[in-house]
Amino acid sequence: MKTAALKDIRQALAHCTAKELTALCVRLAVHKKENKELLTYLLFEAGDEHAFVQEIKQEINEGFDHINRRSFYTIKKDMRKLLRTVKKYIRYSKKKESEVELLLYFCLKMKEFSPSIHQSSVLKNMYYQQLKMVENRIPKLHEDLQFDFNEALSIVKN
Repeated sequence: MKTAALKDIRQALAHCTAKELTALCVRLAVHKKENKELLTYLLFEAGDEHAFVQEIKQEINEGFDHINRRSFYTIKKDMRKLLRTVKKYIRYSKKKESEVELLLYFCLKMKEFSPSIHQSSVLKNMYYQQLKMVENRIPKLHEDLQFDFNEALSIVKN
């Protein structure tokens, strides 16, 4: 089966009734957990972005609390898994402010993590890569936000 182009799908959806659209959304949600999570965000959490970001920060805290600290190998695996989850939520939001805030928070938690991430080159590189992403995103924000996030970035860096 050949997948239709997004333009074709958009045109076909424009001709559907509200009842048909509801049925399509429910059918999408049934097949994949990520689709259900995205619909949950769009329907219930997109209106209050601040609460959504706070919820993700809480999830980051819980993730860092549950990291297996036996070896740097397990720490690396758990941190990568947590970072994948954070980036998935960032994709749902599509707001640059939320992306910068969540990545900065993730980096702050990495910096505070014990044992130190600087003992592992893989973890250190992951940390610096996320900081570089934040630095690249900040100039795309509003001037007031740029100032606030640059201050937060300097705190995380030092």
